[in-house]
Amino acid sequence: MPSVNTYLTFDGNCEVAFNYYKHVFGGDFVYLARFGAMPGDPKYPMDAAAKNKIMHVTLPIGNTVLMGSDTGGEWSQHFKQGNNFSVSVQADTREQAASLFQALAKNGQITVPLEDTFWGSYFGMCIDQFGIQWMISYDKPKA
Repeated sequence: MPSVNTYLTFDGNCEVAFNYYKHVFGGDFVYLARFGAMPGDPKYPMDAAAKNKIMHVTLPIGNTVLMGSDTGGEWSQHFKQGNNFSVSVQADTREQAASLFQALAKNGQITVPLEDTFWGSYFGMCIDQFGIQWMISYDKPKA
């Protein structure tokens, strides 16, 4: 069966964002490569600043993988950071949901406060300091 992972695209602050997510969720990067590691192509010259940007990073979180990169060049015109998706996190405990929500909302914006919902979840939504939309929920085990 296919798996679904979330890929985040940033405008130069991918490394800062992913180091923060590593701090929030724990774990280590499985892969991190910079644009400077790509073979050079004289048709597409790259300045020193672009060479240091993130070409691809992978951070496992539970049974999923969060991936990302910085934008660059002509191909990046279509990306609008953080406005076309949400990353949904299903917490193992109510306490974990609260901790994750608090960490992700820090220096960001709470769009739906974390609270008990009519559908039985402890749920909240926020936009983090990097412009990424998050949904955090905890569902009590069925008795």
